[in-house]
Amino acid sequence: MLDDVKNSDIQRERVILVGLYGPDTTRFQAEEYLDELAMLADTAGGITVERVLQNRTRPDVSTYIGAGKLKELKRIMSEENIDTVIFDDDLSPTQIRNVENGTDAKVLDRSALILDIFASRAKTAAAKTQVELAQLQYLLPRLTRYWTHLSRQKGGIGTKGPGETQIETDRRLIGQRIATLKDKLEKLEKQRTTQRKSREGMVRISLVGYTNAGKSTLMNALTETGVLAENQLFATLDSTVRRHELENHDVLLSDTVGFIRKLPHNLVESFKSTLDEVAEADILLHVVDGSSPMTDEYIEVVETTLEEIGATNKRTILVVNKVDKMKAEKITEMKRDFPKAVFVSAERGMGLSALEEEIEAMIELDYERHTMQIPVSKYKAVAFIHENGNVENEKFLADEVELTFNISNKNYKQLSHLLDTIGANGEVV
Repeated sequence: MLDDVKNSDIQRERVILVGLYGPDTTRFQAEEYLDELAMLADTAGGITVERVLQNRTRPDVSTYIGAGKLKELKRIMSEENIDTVIFDDDLSPTQIRNVENGTDAKVLDRSALILDIFASRAKTAAAKTQVELAQLQYLLPRLTRYWTHLSRQKGGIGTKGPGETQIETDRRLIGQRIATLKDKLEKLEKQRTTQRKSREGMVRISLVGYTNAGKSTLMNALTETGVLAENQLFATLDSTVRRHELENHDVLLSDTVGFIRKLPHNLVESFKSTLDEVAEADILLHVVDGSSPMTDEYIEVVETTLEEIGATNKRTILVVNKVDKMKAEKITEMKRDFPKAVFVSAERGMGLSALEEEIEAMIELDYERHTMQIPVSKYKAVAFIHENGNVENEKFLADEVELTFNISNKNYKQLSHLLDTIGANGEVV
C-alpha cells in the first residue's frame, strides 16, 4: 500500500491507477503521468491506494493490460479493498467491459475522470451546459456498457453531473438532449460575441497554460482582483475578463480553462465558445510552471491545444511562473532555451514589472504613427482617437483638427469606418 494513505482518507473512494510505458514512453515519464493521474483522482474525491505500471509495446485490444496483468489487478484490489480502477488512457467500450468483468469493480478511463472533475467544477450555466454536452457525447458510444455498469455504480467518482439519469436513457433521448444543448450553446455564443464586440477597441490578452500553472494567481497579481485561484486542477472553467491599466495602455486580461495532456476531444469541442476568448486574443501569455520536472512537455501540450483551437501564430510571451521554487540550474537552462521568456513568481509578486514592460513592448509593435487633419464635423473620429490612441500633438485649425497620434492597426481600421475616406497622406477627403 502507498505510504501516503492516511486514516483521515478512509471514507474517500479507494482507487488503483494503471498506466503503460514502452517504445515511446520511459518508465520515468509513466511515473510522472501517474502522479498527475493521482492528482486528478484526488481532485475527483478519490484516494490513490496502489499503482500498476506495465511495460508493453502496445495496449492489449481486449483488456488493455492483458489477461495475466488483469488477474494481478484483481488480486491487488481484493487485498487492499479498492473500489475503482482508473486508467491513464482512453479505453474502448470493450476494454472497459472486460476489465469490469475481470475485476468486478468500477472502471474509469482518463476522459471519464476529467469529465467528472469538470462536472464538479462547473458553476455557471455556460460551463454546466458545455460539460453536460461533453459527457453525453462521451456516453453515447458506450451506452450498452453502462447498462451492465449500473449494478456496480454506487455514486462517487465518475457519477457527477447528469451521470445516473443518463444510464436510464436511450440513444434517441440522448440525441435529443445533445441537440438541445448545442442550441443553448449557440445562443450563449451569440451573447459572448456581442460582449466581445463591445470590447473590440481594446488590446485583448489571454492567459493560457497547463492546468495549475498559476494563471489565475498571475491574473490576481496583475489586476489585484479576486479571481478564484486554488492549488487544484481545473479550478477555473469559465473565462474571467478584467480590465488592467498598464503605463501606456489599457488592456483586457482573460483567464480561462487550463489545458492538460490527453484533454478529451469532446471537451475541447464543447468549450469552443469559452476557448474563443483565446483564439481571438491579440496577445497570449503562455504561463508555465517552471518548478515542474515536466516543463517541456507541458509547453508542448499547450502549443498542440492552441493549434487545435485555431490560436497559433499569435504574439506570445512565455511566462515562467514559480521562479521562487526553481533550482538555479533549471533557471539557467530555461533562460538558455527560452531567451525571451519572462520569469515571475505570481504568488510573491516577483518579476511583474518586467512582465508588464514586455507586454507594453509587444503592444507597441502593432502601433504606427499618423498625422491627420479631420473636419470638426467628424467629432466622433476625434473622440475615438483620444480614447484608443496616444495623441502626441493636437492643433485646432479653422474647420479642422490636426492630430499626430499613435494607434494600433486594428483601431486604425475602425477609425477608417468613422471617416469617409483616408487619403494616402493621412488627410480625410
